[in-house]
Amino acid sequence: MKPLLDGKRALVTGGGRGIGRVIALAMAAEGANVAVLARTSAQLDEVAAQIGDLGAPGLTVKADLSRDEELVAGINQVHQAWGGIDVLVNNAGILGPVGLAHDLDPDDWMRTLQVNLFACFRCAQLVLPGMIERNGGKIINLSGGGAVSPRPRFSAYAAAKAGVVRFTETLASEVLEHHVDVNAIAPGAIHTAMVDELLNAGAAAGEEHAEAQQIVERSQDPNRAAALAVFLASSRSDGLSGRLISAMWDDWENLDIKAVMETERFTVRRLT
Repeated sequence: MKPLLDGKRALVTGGGRGIGRVIALAMAAEGANVAVLARTSAQLDEVAAQIGDLGAPGLTVKADLSRDEELVAGINQVHQAWGGIDVLVNNAGILGPVGLAHDLDPDDWMRTLQVNLFACFRCAQLVLPGMIERNGGKIINLSGGGAVSPRPRFSAYAAAKAGVVRFTETLASEVLEHHVDVNAIAPGAIHTAMVDELLNAGAAAGEEHAEAQQIVERSQDPNRAAALAVFLASSRSDGLSGRLISAMWDDWENLDIKAVMETERFTVRRLT
């Protein structure tokens, strides 16, 4: 059977660890050429070796997404190596400052939006001309806690992730005629380095400190989120766009895409 992503050129930001690494490896296992962008060389080397073990072409890109010149150079590196990007996974993110909004450092708050939201926009902006020219592409954005409900003491992270979901819906409408599908993933309660940050935040994290401990004890499977990313990157999801899908709770493997797109299911709306 032909791999789902055979020959596709994919870029995964924040792919050096956590969910991003699992997504990168899942895409490589399905035949994609995978470029992994991260800040830490050691993590990039590790995931590159794992991609190589799968027999897939890999590429590492060292860049800090809070620095626009590094982001642009990183995207250009992939374009120069492979001639284009068919699949963009905007996974990179930081937790940002933890505490009551009026106590937070404004520079830390703004940097959280820079990494979690603006970089998501900027990466999409840089890959879209090629996708539009080729009349097709897939953009997958990682949502997170706070996107659809309040998240006290995590105002920067929550605001950024809510922005990611609305950006997903808006961009999807803009590029619909070019057959570029744009969707967001809610990956679930997975034990990542971000959860460890919550534990280390102590009382500043409020009730989420205890919830983080529960995630450590009962973490959901990151492979489920990776499988959804592969689905959204593949032709199996063609025409599904502008949606926020839960990897853990939505029956995405059996979606009637045409029927979904005729409704407002899997969107953020105020409904009565």
